[in-house]
Amino acid sequence: MIKINNLSFAYDKKNILKDVNLTETEPVIIGLWGRNGSGKTTLMKILSGMEQPDGGTVEVDGVVPYNNSDAMNHVAFMQEDHPYSDMWDINDALKFGRDFNENWDQQLADELIDIFQLPRKKKIRTFSKGMKTMITIAIGLASRAPLTIFDEPSNGLDAHMRKQFYDVLLDSYDEHPRMILLSSHHIEEVEPLCEKIAIIDNNTLMHYEETDVLKNNGVHISGTAEAVRAVIGSKRVLEERKLGKQLNVMLDAPLTDDLKREAEQAGVMIEKAPFQDYLVNLTTKEAETNEHA
Repeated sequence: MIKINNLSFAYDKKNILKDVNLTETEPVIIGLWGRNGSGKTTLMKILSGMEQPDGGTVEVDGVVPYNNSDAMNHVAFMQEDHPYSDMWDINDALKFGRDFNENWDQQLADELIDIFQLPRKKKIRTFSKGMKTMITIAIGLASRAPLTIFDEPSNGLDAHMRKQFYDVLLDSYDEHPRMILLSSHHIEEVEPLCEKIAIIDNNTLMHYEETDVLKNNGVHISGTAEAVRAVIGSKRVLEERKLGKQLNVMLDAPLTDDLKREAEQAGVMIEKAPFQDYLVNLTTKEAETNEHA
């Protein structure tokens, strides 16, 4: 459903994406994560046909997205702060979605508007951020596009509405399996929904793995410096903080029974690192800050 080979993109002679490769042929919910400026937004724009790659090839559902009017039937890109006409109400936005998505599910769209309790006759420009997010979610799910991309889909939603979104997304996915890409800075919020995680770092695809495999990595160890270093061995250290004789580290390693036994024998504390903290430390701190978005 997605085939990306040696993708590159530059803006103003600066690499935004380089050597990106990704092939996924099955319906799947993917979490997309990366620091600001890592290239996430550019990748989503290329997948949706809004930007043309400088090098490499991109196919979505067998279609090259850029400069292809048919691509809208294969990709729905629901942007953060999605652009709506100042004159539109909800019915206008749903009509636009229906006209440009051949798989459009009007019944689902109407159900979602009711679930989210959105006023049909008010202009969208008067909506709160959370309400605008909800209409964007409704259009994205009702599009039933083979690839549906949500950029920061939980922004502006309170805890109750986030749960409603997650529930309707999973219900829609179960009824009509397809590829759904969730780009979020708060990966721990969307991680329970995602079967796989894609990590963009240093302007390329650093990891693409099953969520359960990736989230098992990241271990905090703390104790005396000598004891901690004995447990570390040759394992990769992502973060290190020293306070007097105490040393705290994060390792790029899974929390295995063997590692727990090593820690116990050495007399050091060991625990699983939060997934978000692990990803932050896994990616380079020199990420670009001027992504073309």
